[in-house]
Amino acid sequence: MLSDLITSKSRVTLLKVFLSNPYEMFHVRECVRRTGDEINAVRRELQFLEKNGILQKEQRANRLYYSLDKEYPFYFDLLALGVKTVGLGNEFIDNKAKLGKIKWAMFSSKFVRRIKNNPDDVDFMVIGTVVLPELAALVRAEEQRLASEINYTAMTEEEFKFRKVRNDPFISKILSGGRVMLWGDEESMLA
Repeated sequence: MLSDLITSKSRVTLLKVFLSNPYEMFHVRECVRRTGDEINAVRRELQFLEKNGILQKEQRANRLYYSLDKEYPFYFDLLALGVKTVGLGNEFIDNKAKLGKIKWAMFSSKFVRRIKNNPDDVDFMVIGTVVLPELAALVRAEEQRLASEINYTAMTEEEFKFRKVRNDPFISKILSGGRVMLWGDEESMLA
């Protein structure tokens, strides 16, 4: 959780707004509406995040708009942290016990960066003994939140290993792409 690392509650809620919508710009009042915090707390946190290079600001007419700064050295790390702590990643971790015995779970880097991809590309992959109705419910909720379809797949560890050994094109394509591990050790998955 972000709150494990960051002690300011206002900063955590504000970062969640930006990490949920990494390519959008927000006016101060919109940040106040989305966080539910007082305007002075939001302004203070916006100034702090902008001063430290995490956010950039842009003046439009008489309003200041803020967005994540893509030049921030840890921008992609923030996106990876965001996908784990907001939305589907957070729900997955919170409900992992209901989802079965999960060995590995990962997001494609295209999904993390919100790059529109080929309809055949997989955004989210779960390997293990998966309770499919529970996983489907979490994915549907995230699709509604994002107003976008999420391509996901689930398979047993045995099927995954069998297909990997056989150089199955589907598995090879997933493994050759970028990914953010949500659960499990990437090295053991690739071994």
